[in-house]
Amino acid sequence: MSIHDPHQLMAPADSNGTTPAKEQQAAGVGILLQIMMLVLSFVLGHVLRRHKFYYLPEASASLLIGLIVGGLANISDTETSIRAWFNFHEEFFFLFLLPPIIFQSGFSLSPKPFFSNFGAIVTFAILGTFIASVVTGVLVYLGGLMYLTYRLPFVECLMFGALISATDPVTVLSIFQELGTDTNLYALVFGESVLNDAMAISLYRTMSLVRSHASSGENFFMVIVRFLETFVGSMSAGVGVGFTSALLFKYAGLDIDNLQNLECCLFVLFPYFSYMLAEGLGLSGIVSILFTGMVMKHYTYSNLSENSQRFVSAFFHLISSLAETFVFIYMGFDIAMEKHSWSHVGFIFFSIIFIGVARAANVFSCAYLVNLSRPAHRQIPVKHQKALWYSGLRGAMAFALALQSVHDLPEGHGQTIFTATTAIVVLTVLLIGGSTGTMLEALQVVGDGHESTLSTLGETFDGNHGYMAPSYEDDEEESSGNRIKMKLKELHKSAASFTALDRNYLTPFFTSQNGDEAEEFDEPMSSSSRAVGSFHGHG
Repeated sequence: MSIHDPHQLMAPADSNGTTPAKEQQAAGVGILLQIMMLVLSFVLGHVLRRHKFYYLPEASASLLIGLIVGGLANISDTETSIRAWFNFHEEFFFLFLLPPIIFQSGFSLSPKPFFSNFGAIVTFAILGTFIASVVTGVLVYLGGLMYLTYRLPFVECLMFGALISATDPVTVLSIFQELGTDTNLYALVFGESVLNDAMAISLYRTMSLVRSHASSGENFFMVIVRFLETFVGSMSAGVGVGFTSALLFKYAGLDIDNLQNLECCLFVLFPYFSYMLAEGLGLSGIVSILFTGMVMKHYTYSNLSENSQRFVSAFFHLISSLAETFVFIYMGFDIAMEKHSWSHVGFIFFSIIFIGVARAANVFSCAYLVNLSRPAHRQIPVKHQKALWYSGLRGAMAFALALQSVHDLPEGHGQTIFTATTAIVVLTVLLIGGSTGTMLEALQVVGDGHESTLSTLGETFDGNHGYMAPSYEDDEEESSGNRIKMKLKELHKSAASFTALDRNYLTPFFTSQNGDEAEEFDEPMSSSSRAVGSFHGHG
């Protein structure tokens, strides 16, 4: 899982007559520059955090370092062989950098708050992302018809809508933690961002398939079926691998002192197995590894010895931090080095407006649906909805998919989408990321820190970065006659029944504890996982 091993993928295809020794020297210089930028990024991030300077978050600092070094390499006479080591390769990103980030997101997501708020998170991440991508695609298409923007075919507009709806609020979440914002808001933003990437990539791939099979005249129903096939199939593969690992660690008897090394090695290999299995089956590795992470944290993790638990928590946090920082540097460098199509500035300008409108349609319509099913004291307040809208930064996932669209789409179309996405990523990461602290203070959602927020939430909060599903018995009589509300409340009750199923059947079967022991076990583990920064996850 080393960040540098896979650079063989990135070695220049044509050596142009250079000797192997010369190539090896170029590789050494390229990797040395990358390590130097990583060190500089971590040190600068630490200094900025120590001085509470929130106008330049760590992700923005990494992106800027990449942009500056890339700009200098561009104007200087850097050797082509060295430059080739900095080209952003989608394969390298999707196969080596993204899996640890996505796995850590699922692994650090405590199952209790996630499942107790499953309704709200799924509404925002799945229905919301679908709304955002369709609204963006339709607006871009209409803009083209009215000659406001560069005109693209409708399916390509929907592909752009899908890739640009992938949010990456890693910057916002780190500031949320620093300033101690409301835990309910944190749970929503984090939960949405975890599922959002998986949804966006599934939508993009579905639209790409529709475009390539446009001549076969597939109807809309078949598109939905194809999407569900990919999403449900990937989720099943991930959950299956997670449960298999739980049974292996439960019965293999590896939790003894002299087998800890083997135990850790096996645990680290399972996430990659899940990712590659899904990719090999033509499904989405991202969706698969995300659910593997969630299942392994909930079931497999408790079957490990205490030392191994500490090691794997620290290891995945370390590897995802390295990958995340490297992605922003890598992205900044590539933005400075790539050829861009700046001839369609109107497309970029209107795209920024359109994604703002689409994000609003996503957040406010989904919040309205969620609030229909919640009692008055648990409604998502308007200031939280505004913060959710503001926290929709675009990051590495949108950039990687846009780079892929350059190959997927005809000459000119993919280049225009890539340039627009690049501009949107830089603007949102630098401007929105930098102004998040000010926005939180203006909306008055900044608390006095997580611990005080935990105590004020009292019984509704389960002490694990989330809040418990409410009891609806008293509210049943109040909402007489409103059938939609009743249906939505039934969904909330099904989440509670899943918790009972988990406690009574799944936990005893897949772990070496019974349900009650697992509940007790969850509490100390939540604090230790926070100690290794488990909630720094991806966005």
